[in-house]
Amino acid sequence: MFVIELSYTAPLSEIDAAMKEHVAFLEQGYAAGVFLISGRKIPRDGGIILALGPDRAQLEALMRHDPFVARGLASVRVIEFRASQRADDIDARLKLEPAGPRGGRRTR
Repeated sequence: MFVIELSYTAPLSEIDAAMKEHVAFLEQGYAAGVFLISGRKIPRDGGIILALGPDRAQLEALMRHDPFVARGLASVRVIEFRASQRADDIDARLKLEPAGPRGGRRTR
């Protein structure tokens, strides 16, 4: 399992201008079963993605296609870890609300 940390290197106005393409990239990752959950960091200086993948090198290669990274708007760090417990129902455990109009979910 992996934690992917994006750290913005550009002003938020440039991040916002690329957000639609970034969200499309995330949706592809979810559809492929690679991304499990994602969201903005607080304060808003980047984002976090929890991911499954065969290895770090493949995830690093995938993340180079993220529009934020490809355009030099964010740096990326991939951290591998061994999960000691598994959530049987992540939606229930995190108390996530249904997806909103932009596709995102919010914790209650």
